[in-house]
Amino acid sequence: MAERMSDEAVQSRTGKTWDEWFAILDAAGCREMDHQQVVAWLSGQPGVGPWWQQMVTVTYERARGKRVKHETPAGFQVSGSRTIAVPVSRLFAAWTDEALRQRWLPDADFTVRKATPDKSLRIAWGDGTNAEVNFYPKGEAKSQVAVDHKKLPDAQEAARRKAWWSEALDRLRETLETKA
Repeated sequence: MAERMSDEAVQSRTGKTWDEWFAILDAAGCREMDHQQVVAWLSGQPGVGPWWQQMVTVTYERARGKRVKHETPAGFQVSGSRTIAVPVSRLFAAWTDEALRQRWLPDADFTVRKATPDKSLRIAWGDGTNAEVNFYPKGEAKSQVAVDHKKLPDAQEAARRKAWWSEALDRLRETLETKA
């Protein structure tokens, strides 16, 4: 099973450990409920805000074998990020300038659906998946890029794409930091 938040952390925010939550959710019949039904049930519990409703539900689903790592209700999703020693405008250009992008992400089959300069990109991939790319300045000469790739068909593709993004973001950093 995927790593999860510690018992201490969940107890400090919700008043219960994971084992206590699992017993409560089992007794409430949550093994037979879908994700939205479990979240709705948790919404009636005191002290469990919307973020914690999702966290408890996903962790419960994983513990009970109802969900695997990277799985969401809309398919599988992976993410990756890198902090790179270039200004955010240069990092954004590495995605939007075709010649520059070919140096680190050759033959990528995608269409930019929406671009907010130096902030974000929404990308539709040729295989029917989607990616959100967000850019964060970390000072004048350093910035971060974070990629969330969504609607992946299965766990195997999620694992493959996670590794692919790790390599691609390493190439991006190498391209920008050695040729900036």
